[in-house]
Amino acid sequence: MTTVEAHVTGTVMKITLNGPERLNSLSPDVIAGLNAALDAAERDDTLRSIVITGVGKAFCVGMDIGFLGDCFGDPAGVFVPFIRGYHEFLDRLEAFPLPSVAAVNGLARAGGFELLLACDFVVAADEARVGDTHSDFGIIPGAGASQRAPHKVGDQRARALLLAGRWLTGPEMADWGLALSSVPLAELDDEVARLTCSLGGRSRTVTATIKRLLNAAPDLSLAEGLRLERELFTRFHEEVADADEGYRAYVEKREPVWGNT
Repeated sequence: MTTVEAHVTGTVMKITLNGPERLNSLSPDVIAGLNAALDAAERDDTLRSIVITGVGKAFCVGMDIGFLGDCFGDPAGVFVPFIRGYHEFLDRLEAFPLPSVAAVNGLARAGGFELLLACDFVVAADEARVGDTHSDFGIIPGAGASQRAPHKVGDQRARALLLAGRWLTGPEMADWGLALSSVPLAELDDEVARLTCSLGGRSRTVTATIKRLLNAAPDLSLAEGLRLERELFTRFHEEVADADEGYRAYVEKREPVWGNT
């Protein structure tokens, strides 16, 4: 059985799927654990990023095979409610005010592929192997792959993943724009640490607002997006003191003290 472990180091919360014998598969308890970790991250004003990873050979292979039997035994009563709950978690993760990093240490498929698609950043091990695989098993994606994948990798590459069962290695993920970078597995933690270090020390309110703008961009025309940016810029300077603090800290040659720390 997969458990969810959350540990804070400095400004980073690391959320680990720990069920290597089941390849870090998903169940209702796992979704509850992931939501609990985000609840804790929301309450901790010192955090600046979260990292999601897995133990062993896999990042996450999607739904637990035993639980999947229950789902097919009662699609309306078990399967659909689970997928709805997973959808809600991934939507929450995507809109979460802190940047999220998927540290893809190994195999990721189906629901695990959908998990990394909802993260802001993906850092992959060269040895990772990632695919959608839903169509291999006679099922369609249920937690966002059909919508997020085209935004991440473009139409033709999304079709290759979802319709043709294409698998990607870590370097291919980086080449396709699905991952920010790919490194040997032994260097994965250091590569993730470099990224989270660059995310630390920033205004949490600024980060959340920029994330909101970036998330809105694919669904807006350029004119609409620019209008939203101007609106949020005006509201930010009326309601948040961090911009003034950033300016004063620069002039006074000191570290800024943000209002949400």
